Amino acid sequence: MDQKSTLRHYLQSARDAVVWKLDGLPEYDARRPLTPTGTNLLGLVKHLAGVELGYFGDCFDRPFPEPFPWLREDAEPNADMWATAAESREDVIALYRRACAHSDTTIETLDLDSPGRVPWWPADRAPVTLHFVLVHVIAETNRHAGHADIVRETIDGAAGLRSGVSNLPDGDPAWWDTYRAKLERVAREASA
Repeated sequence: MDQKSTLRHYLQSARDAVVWKLDGLPEYDARRPLTPTGTNLLGLVKHLAGVELGYFGDCFDRPFPEPFPWLREDAEPNADMWATAAESREDVIALYRRACAHSDTTIETLDLDSPGRVPWWPADRAPVTLHFVLVHVIAETNRHAGHADIVRETIDGAAGLRSGVSNLPDGDPAWWDTYRAKLERVAREASA
């Protein structure tokens, strides 16, 4: 596998993991804020659509043909981190898939050393290459996939990279209760 194919593989794996976190959830659970800063699963997907469109679109003079009100400068803070009642789960996931397809065309079309510019970064860091942006977006997507892991586990205990692959030890609820109790005991001992 060449370098670009390897990078695309890891980007797609992270994309798939984030979308999988929505599978089988009721609408409320897909949207409800589960951290003090309001992190929610559907908002993470919406945010990542904007990440893809910004980095693989705007930075390489390939603007996306659809308008996104939450990306305007006059949008409310964090407008990209949650879905309005009028934005369905299907709409947000479809947007993310269109954004990813747009990104994939940029990745396929350009060489890894193709120059781009990140207009929202400081001028000294704004010049980039496709390779740099690919690594950056892989890191960003995986960071948010980690957020999605925690949010989904909080909702219903589902964990892992994809359905049927938890990457965790096999343990029944009693085993996990004992494990958590041990960690709590160790944390208290260490803080004493």
